[in-house]
Amino acid sequence: MIEWIAVVGSKRITAEAYDATTETIYVRFPNGVEWRYAACSLEVWQAFRAPGQSRGKYIHDVLNHKPNGRHAT
Repeated sequence: MIEWIAVVGSKRITAEAYDATTETIYVRFPNGVEWRYAACSLEVWQAFRAPGQSRGKYIHDVLNHKPNGRHAT
């Protein structure tokens, strides 16, 4: 089960989660769509969540270049 963390102050996403076993970052967008980004080490997850980091910019610059797709719940 994914343990979602609410994201406050982002216009691009509403929640995020990380599965260390599969090295997958999960993102929930305001329209309710959930997306997964694979091949994300713990360091990538930590950089994504770093204070002051724009989630939207990080998704565009880094995560969109990882294997990704819609997460089916």
